[in-house]
Amino acid sequence: MIFLSYLLNEQTPSYGNRNNFVIRKQNSIAEGGTANDSIIKTTAHIGTHLDMPYHFYEEGQTIESFNADFFTFKKILFLEIEPKAHVIKEELLEKLNTIKDIGYELLLVKTGLCHIRETKQYWEKNNGFHPDIYDFLIKHFKEIRMFGFDSISVSSFQERSTGKEAHKRFLNPEQPILLLEDMDLRDIDTSSVFTSIIVAPLRIARSDGIPCTVIAKLL
Repeated sequence: MIFLSYLLNEQTPSYGNRNNFVIRKQNSIAEGGTANDSIIKTTAHIGTHLDMPYHFYEEGQTIESFNADFFTFKKILFLEIEPKAHVIKEELLEKLNTIKDIGYELLLVKTGLCHIRETKQYWEKNNGFHPDIYDFLIKHFKEIRMFGFDSISVSSFQERSTGKEAHKRFLNPEQPILLLEDMDLRDIDTSSVFTSIIVAPLRIARSDGIPCTVIAKLL
C-alpha cells in the first residue's frame, strides 16, 4: 500500500501562493510545559484535498452528505497525459474516447506536475482542466464520482475564468464529481495495477474544502 497524498507542513504550496500552513506550539515540553500542544492555522484548501460542492454553491453538499462507502474505490481509471497548454482538454478527451467504461468510479490523471511541486511553477503556472471534461464524463463514464490529479487545482492560475467554470461544472450539486486536488502521483504510472483506493477526508462539518489522506493498494 502507498500514500497518494502529501504530508502537510509549512512548505506546502497553495494555489497562487495565497495561503500558508502554519503549526505552532502553544505548550512545549522543551520550554517546561507538561505536554506538547500545537495549534494549526490553514485554509481548508491545502495539500491533498477535496473540493466540495459548497465551495461554489451556497446550497451545495458538504462532508455530511456522503457516507463512508462513497470514499472507497475499486474501479480506478488512471491516465498519464502530456499537457499542451495551461488548460487541459483535447489531450485528455482523446484518451478517454478510446476507453470502454467498465463502471469506473474514480478518474486519476497524472500530468507530471507532481515532479515539480517544490517550484514556483507548480502554483503559479499549473495546468487546469477544461469544464467540458465534466460533460464528457457524466455522459460516457456515468459511475465516476471523483476526479483526482497532480495539479494544485482544477483551475489554472493563468486561466482563472475557465477555472471558475470548471469548478462550477464539476461541483454541480445536482450531479457532482468531487475534485481531489494536489495528489502525490510520483510513485505510480501506467504499469501500476490498483485493487482499491481509499480517500480519507477530515470530517469537518460545513466545510467547502477537506484535507485528505489517500491510500492505494496495488498488486
